[in-house]
Amino acid sequence: MSQKPGSAPTIVDVAEQAGVSIKTVSRVLNHEPGVQEATREKVLAVVAELKYRPKLSARSLAGARSFLIGLLYYDPSAAFVAGVQQGATVRCREAGYHLVVESLHNDAPDIDVQVERMVSALRPDGMILTPPLCDNPKVLKALRESGTPCVLMSPGRQPKGHPALPLVRMDDVHAAEEVTNLLISLGHERIAFIKGATDQAASSLRYQGFVNAMKAHKLAVDPELVHQGDFTYQTGVEGAHQLLSRRVRPTAVFASNDDMALGVLAAAQRLGLSVPADLSIAGFDDSAAASLVWPPLTTVRQPVAQMAREAVEMLIAAQRGEAEGPTQRVLPHELLVRNSTSALAGKPASKRKV
Repeated sequence: MSQKPGSAPTIVDVAEQAGVSIKTVSRVLNHEPGVQEATREKVLAVVAELKYRPKLSARSLAGARSFLIGLLYYDPSAAFVAGVQQGATVRCREAGYHLVVESLHNDAPDIDVQVERMVSALRPDGMILTPPLCDNPKVLKALRESGTPCVLMSPGRQPKGHPALPLVRMDDVHAAEEVTNLLISLGHERIAFIKGATDQAASSLRYQGFVNAMKAHKLAVDPELVHQGDFTYQTGVEGAHQLLSRRVRPTAVFASNDDMALGVLAAAQRLGLSVPADLSIAGFDDSAAASLVWPPLTTVRQPVAQMAREAVEMLIAAQRGEAEGPTQRVLPHELLVRNSTSALAGKPASKRKV
């Protein structure tokens, strides 16, 4: 074997010991198709035995790839961003890629210039765009002109004037309908709703789900019980104080995300209300805090980490030439019923279908 004592093993050493060509080793390490399974396993065994670690720069030059995937975000919800980073980082590591995370202000006047500079410096193999950046025409135009593949996470719509882009999302409308149906089944009819940030598509989709469910049960949506929030804890507190100060207050509050629902919970308790005896509260996302507070929040588990994994996989598949045209993936959610909701006091739970 050509490896010198004390020196780091090279791809040549791996190829010689495995009895294959350097290109075959490269294809195995890059997870490319066209290698027999027995050969792949033999190469990986040698890689493990020699503790070979390919240099990112060498891999990039060999395959005209950077092995970098970018993640662009601008979101006030730390829980959402953390979930996305977790899922994307794990999948990148599994596939031999590195994740580069960048925060951009969605309203920055030079956001397109910032994206162009970032792409020029990093030369990523692809970009994952989270809300609201996935709906920002300047960002999409800059990536399209640079030739950088991208996957949209939870966009509000396919951008006009663009070829259909790959995307991954959950069904926000249906999930919000499920939460509202649950509250109605518990006997609640005077239900308040706290909207999310106006620049994020999920806000309007979740509100639409709420409205759909209320109308399906022939219940009026009282405009005075709809509060505009922005997905932050503080707007949940503010919304709760406004909604709960009414002469006839709501018996349940559905907040568009858990951060705002936690604000409602804190405000209700400060006002001396018992949750859920006096007020039922539901959120959306299933953030880490949702199950840690008392009472724990009824909420929707949004598959954030899995959506990020899928987005990475779609970009890698495109790099390998395995993608078959634009792809749209809708991942399942889960309604988690916890102690922050209960049947309306003095009224049996409804037999309405949910």
